[in-house]
Amino acid sequence: MNIELSEAAAEYGRQALRALRAAGGDRLVQLAEREPGRREDLVAPVLRELGAWDLDPRGDADDLEAAAALCRSAGYWAVAYPVAERLARPADLDVDGLVVVADSAPKGAVAGLGLRWVAVTLDGRRGDAVARTPNVPPRTSAFVTDLDVRPLDEAGAGDVALGLVLPCWTLLGMLDRAIELTRSHVLARHQFGGPLAERQGVQFQLTDAEVERSGAEALAKYALWSVQAGLAEALDDALALRLAALEAAETVFRTAHLLHGAIGFCDETTLSWVSRYSQPVRRLPLGLSATRDRLTRQIGRRGLTGLFPGATS
Repeated sequence: MNIELSEAAAEYGRQALRALRAAGGDRLVQLAEREPGRREDLVAPVLRELGAWDLDPRGDADDLEAAAALCRSAGYWAVAYPVAERLARPADLDVDGLVVVADSAPKGAVAGLGLRWVAVTLDGRRGDAVARTPNVPPRTSAFVTDLDVRPLDEAGAGDVALGLVLPCWTLLGMLDRAIELTRSHVLARHQFGGPLAERQGVQFQLTDAEVERSGAEALAKYALWSVQAGLAEALDDALALRLAALEAAETVFRTAHLLHGAIGFCDETTLSWVSRYSQPVRRLPLGLSATRDRLTRQIGRRGLTGLFPGATS
């Protein structure tokens, strides 16, 4: 078992990070929110130039790792575009992307793109999905909209794990950025004659947040390997990753907002944008409690194989 990304995939992620920075970086999400009609034009050309849509995450192990690295880079810049959903598109359907949805009231952050979508439930039921025109602006919706789903088949069991794992890599990139922004803030902000970073309480909080983030990263690599290897328990691993990523997000963003203070909720700070656009990934298709409940029912009493099979308490 080797859960580390290949150097080629890591380099692809770094190239994506640089390309998105050159295309506007933090301004990409701000411009998309201000001018929703330009959402596709702001990001899609960069992704095409990177060869994103030539990747075959389902058929090639190296491409799967590159896709994960790309999702992480998109998350770092809080790109308001469904990169993970497009990369997870099924090979057997003529669609542009796949959205994992809840059993009722299906939603996705895919408003205003004019793309062809297929929705899949956690039970593997697929349907053609059409995004409704949202009745609230991106400022409050983060481009989330209701989906009209027409049942198609029940052949989506193999789609669900990948459809859950790649968005978690996007969220991981957001956690990377939130930690980075918070470290910079406490180093630059002075109180009582010194930088906030010198305060022991601040150091403890940042350490706790980084432990959560690094734990989610390890599980993201393992779940990706599980999908890559075609393990029977890949869906279990994907749900376990989602649960860990959501728990890490709770800790990381709580700490980041606490240490930034009120300014962390203002548009003048990048943290505000990253935090706000993390919400669709954190809430869809299931939030923290619902994900925990689903994982519990999924694995029952048999537990997870995980990184350390055969371990006993």
